[in-house]
Amino acid sequence: MSTATETAAAAGVIPGPETPTRRVKRRLTSRTATIAALLIAILWTVPTLGLLVSSFRPPQEVVSTGWWTIFSNVGFTLDNYTNVLAAGNSQLTMAQAFINSIAITIPATVIPLVIAALAAYAFAWMDFKGKDALFIGVFALQIVPIQMALVPLLQLFARGEIFGVPVIAAFGDGAGYAQVWIAHSIFALPLAIFLLHNFISEIPADVIEAARVDGASHGQIFFRIVLPLTMPALASFGIFQFLWVWNDLLVSLIFADGTVAPMTKLLAEITGSRGQDWPLLTAGAFLSILVPLIVFFALQRYFVRGLLAGSTKG
Repeated sequence: MSTATETAAAAGVIPGPETPTRRVKRRLTSRTATIAALLIAILWTVPTLGLLVSSFRPPQEVVSTGWWTIFSNVGFTLDNYTNVLAAGNSQLTMAQAFINSIAITIPATVIPLVIAALAAYAFAWMDFKGKDALFIGVFALQIVPIQMALVPLLQLFARGEIFGVPVIAAFGDGAGYAQVWIAHSIFALPLAIFLLHNFISEIPADVIEAARVDGASHGQIFFRIVLPLTMPALASFGIFQFLWVWNDLLVSLIFADGTVAPMTKLLAEITGSRGQDWPLLTAGAFLSILVPLIVFFALQRYFVRGLLAGSTKG
């Protein structure tokens, strides 16, 4: 009787025992959750669709009619994109600011990820004096407002050195970018170390111990075992960090001056005090979200795996 029941359960006729994976799937796929997700998706997508449609409409129609009238008053133009790419200030155009945003965002995403991954491994699998106190200190840094660190950072960058080491001057012509890279990396490290530590510490100890028995060093364990296993978590935080840096305005206003200003800073200048040139903002705003969309969809599978990691534990 039991054999027949097990065979039927395996064939899907009789449901098998509820596993943690099935439990999570059942909770996330209820009818109420599906309807709520659809409503949120619609509310989130409609403004973006309106932004996209408005970016291709003539400026006089953008300011006089709603974007939904495109169906009765068809008219498309690329003038908004041409004008916004040529717009800017006396030092650079929006096209150059777009390149600056890429030059700022990629290093400001990679640098904290590399440092945080190494630090998280050390906190999780290495024994050294004061480890717990140091980790608590790193965790506590998450609650420090960014605004409190702006003046001390400005003083350090003005001297061109940190703890006597000439850091900024070492970058040469890239010193303008270096200020923004260092600032974003400093602000991202506490949260990155905390999240990656939680992920790396969940790796089975037997795997790490087996590698140590085979004579693997900490470097070999990190690059050959830990790094591949933590790729979903790295991708998840990398996407968040990319979005935070790309959309940042505060740090850019303080540290990114002159020819290294990103798109967000120039878009704020185009807006003006009363938003006089807001039709140009439709094209500029869509250009600013284009790259994050590409990054998100390219790393979507890693992002979902990183968010669900540990959700079926037990």
